[in-house]
Amino acid sequence: MSDSASRRSIARAAARLRGKAELPALILMTDDVRLRDPVAAALALPRGSMVIVRSRDGARRQALAHALREVARTRSLFLLIAGDVALARRIGADGVHLPETRIGEAAAIRARNPMLVTVAAHSLRALRQAGYVDALILSAVFATASHPGRAALGAVRANRMAQQAPLPVYALGGITARNAQLLFGFCGIAAIGALGVDPA
Repeated sequence: MSDSASRRSIARAAARLRGKAELPALILMTDDVRLRDPVAAALALPRGSMVIVRSRDGARRQALAHALREVARTRSLFLLIAGDVALARRIGADGVHLPETRIGEAAAIRARNPMLVTVAAHSLRALRQAGYVDALILSAVFATASHPGRAALGAVRANRMAQQAPLPVYALGGITARNAQLLFGFCGIAAIGALGVDPA
């Protein structure tokens, strides 16, 4: 299956999961190592999708956020900044994405900022603790190159966790056009490499 055909298949699977939810069905998460060209990947997303800007390097995160803000405006994408509320406010992003370790900050962030808040989760306990967020991103659903040593949840367990969560949950980790068909109970799909665009 070609790159573009695979991306379209994942987008269709995400739309099937979304149902009547108000949040986007598909999330592209940037990655300094695994996503070579995040701007090209964002341009290839269906309109109305979401992009989460992630980078440990502050200067790179800022430059990427500015570049993707322009793409988000022209493609009607939601733009979230990982872990950097100040940057999200400065560039007029739609929200922030927090690691699971910062789940306790979500309520205060939402109280001070009219923006979306999503949080990473790796367990059912984390899914149940996140009472002040708009959505959770559960990983790793399948084996993933991002965390080669981490045991994957697997479709059966991840589906059950998503169904038990009190909030919308996205699936992340090792998702392909084929295994995306095994998912249910989620509100959509988040991905890195699977939504990348190979250079011509």
